[in-house]
Amino acid sequence: MTKAPLILASASPRRLQLLAQIGIVPDHVSPADIDETERKAEKPRPYAERMGREKAAAVHTNGQFTLAGDTVVSVGRRILPKAETGEEVETCLRLMSGRAHQVMTSICLIDPEGRRTERLSDTRVILKRLSDAEIAAYVASGEGVGKAGGYGIQGLASAFIQRISGSYSAIVGLPLFETSNLLRGAGYLE
Repeated sequence: MTKAPLILASASPRRLQLLAQIGIVPDHVSPADIDETERKAEKPRPYAERMGREKAAAVHTNGQFTLAGDTVVSVGRRILPKAETGEEVETCLRLMSGRAHQVMTSICLIDPEGRRTERLSDTRVILKRLSDAEIAAYVASGEGVGKAGGYGIQGLASAFIQRISGSYSAIVGLPLFETSNLLRGAGYLE
């Protein structure tokens, strides 16, 4: 019996690299094109879970495994943007400087019969107090653009991380422990 194909519903190269790290290569990458606007008064956790579900549903067709994820960075109840400009990167870094923030990464797997399973990894991250020069240098690097919360832990910002409580791979974009368990539970992995 041939295994159903695995479709990754994400444009993130980091998610693809993380899957490869545990020996999984999706058969196809099909980024979900959905409206990612927060709902009025939506809190970070429900928002992350909804985004994972909606991305998976947008791409899924029966007969395939569809895996989607979404990473949300928040300070308290405030959801930080996926920074699109250097100014947004700077705003995010100033807000997180010297304090804790949450990185919530949801994953949603829909199996070939349409059954959905989900997990959410919630990681607490503490950034050191950043100087104006450190913020300016990071903004100038361009690394934070396109990333939730305006930073990527796997690059230059790793020097800013004082403490992590949770999953490192979830901060990068895909909680590998939870992902491999979902795939195993659904019969994709043995």
